[in-house]
Amino acid sequence: MLLLADGVYFKGTSIGKIGTTTGEICFNTGMTGYQEVFTDPSYYGQILIETNVHVGNYGISSTEKESDHIKIAGLVCKNFNVPYSRKMASESIQDYFSNESIVGISDVDTREIVRHVRQKGAMNAIISAEETDIEKLKAMLAKVPSMEGLELASKVSTTTPYFVGEAGAARKVAVLDFGVKRNIVTCLAERGAYVQVFPGNSSFDEIKAWNPDGILLSNGPGDPATMHGAVAVVKQLLNTDIPIFGICLGHQILAEANGLSTFKMHNGHRGCNHPVKNLKTGKCEITSQNHGFAVNPESVKINANVEVTHINLNDGTVEGISIKGKKAFSVQYHPESSPGPHDSRYLFDDFLKMLN
Repeated sequence: MLLLADGVYFKGTSIGKIGTTTGEICFNTGMTGYQEVFTDPSYYGQILIETNVHVGNYGISSTEKESDHIKIAGLVCKNFNVPYSRKMASESIQDYFSNESIVGISDVDTREIVRHVRQKGAMNAIISAEETDIEKLKAMLAKVPSMEGLELASKVSTTTPYFVGEAGAARKVAVLDFGVKRNIVTCLAERGAYVQVFPGNSSFDEIKAWNPDGILLSNGPGDPATMHGAVAVVKQLLNTDIPIFGICLGHQILAEANGLSTFKMHNGHRGCNHPVKNLKTGKCEITSQNHGFAVNPESVKINANVEVTHINLNDGTVEGISIKGKKAFSVQYHPESSPGPHDSRYLFDDFLKMLN
């Protein structure tokens, strides 16, 4: 059973672990890349609807994980394909979900559910193969906190620093881990940077002591307005000459550190087909996105220190900013995912050029 907070419910087939799970329901419009989506820390605490009809058809590979474990709270899909066709896959999606204790539901009309969420907005939901009494499920769901006002980055951040790349590299980049995807770190290391990934709650002094040439503020889950500690550290970092690059949640934190406000979106942007226009070059990019919060455009208009560099062509939301007089910029989307396939990776190049 899948029950939404507004009382609408759907019956289907249990997938993964037999159990119960809760979270904010959202949908991803990508046609491929389900494993990268499942393991993206930005999805922590969310029940995911896959809009593509087939999920699991090419199996699971250890090379396509964005973190150590599945981060979604549960899965809603049409066809849960246990047999898989790809030779490089190492296990089926059912074994993967069972081993990771992930609860889900299949054989439901995902098109109907997505249309409902688009109209009514993102809301909490519960999936259960243990309890099918609607009133009891409603009582359980009522106890689940809203995503708005929820700090989740600390749930997925590393607890100890770690290094990626060559120690003798000419440039050092400190990554503040609010839920960083592995490929973001890889994109930095591939460009010759020696990366230290810091816990998201690291202090300014801890970061500065390593003497980095640049700072990357990572993606992650939850409400950016709750992350006062991280915002305070970024304000201190902005007072140095160290270049800063923010991605997704990192973009929102950079905005908050510059006096901008953020807001919870009606249903968010999630998928690998979102068109974004670069206002500096006039070029458009097909981008990968995963966020339920965004920078308030009205707060940008009254802030003389911030320039909008990218906008979403679907709804006009702020997709990128730069800080005037500072070597600091950010984007709301994920340049490491390259759905285009290389549209946005220039941002890593631009960032590393700032370090010279």
